[in-house]
Amino acid sequence: MKNLAILILLMILIFLFHISIAQDAKSIVQKANELLRSKSSYSELTMKVIKEDWSREFTMKVWAIEPDYAMVLITTPASDKGSVTLKREQQVWNWIPNIRREIKIPPSMMLQSWMGSDFTNDDLVRQSSIVEDYNHKLIGSEEYAGYECYKIQLDPKPEAGVVWGKILSWITTEGYMEIKAEYYDEDDFLVKSMLGSGIKKMDGRAIPTHWEMIPEDKPKQKTIMEYVKIDFNAKIEGSFFSKQNMKRIR
Repeated sequence: MKNLAILILLMILIFLFHISIAQDAKSIVQKANELLRSKSSYSELTMKVIKEDWSREFTMKVWAIEPDYAMVLITTPASDKGSVTLKREQQVWNWIPNIRREIKIPPSMMLQSWMGSDFTNDDLVRQSSIVEDYNHKLIGSEEYAGYECYKIQLDPKPEAGVVWGKILSWITTEGYMEIKAEYYDEDDFLVKSMLGSGIKKMDGRAIPTHWEMIPEDKPKQKTIMEYVKIDFNAKIEGSFFSKQNMKRIR
């Protein structure tokens, strides 16, 4: 009986240990997510799409109320000026001013390229939540780009409607900055990697401001996104994110 009691106690301790590790991993991911997010935000960014034989640049403005609302406005070049992507809860639309056409994006197209870049519709409007839609597992620590990092595996919950089969994330042990992420499909093949650098203080927070999204099967191709300005906890009302405003915002 004594041996049985010891065995049961050990099993309970092992169970509690694994629960603690899972909670720690989720907490780390949540802190990294909150570093770049706030209840609301306004940001200005540049994006450069680099292909093997051509490249193009955009500038854009982004308004967001986490996690349900986002609006992305293209401000240059002139050929794409006024194009908008709008997210309202689970629905996403694109507005193309040149042809005055509104397009609703179905869930099946969330993995499609956004404006010809290596970022998807899901990346730009953050349709899925890396905190709530995934189970998190701390699989070790690793140095990357001179930073000691937690290495965390994110596996989608069975009921979550997410687009990735697995994500690996490198988050710095100091400052909780995510500086590398790898995105895998359902067959466990690496699809693309996102690399963060250019650590700067913006609106009081030290964050990576330079991001590169690199597709695994096209090593000569990548998309560079750089933050120019971020205002965390900006004053934005939910009514701002309307289809009517999508068509007239400048």
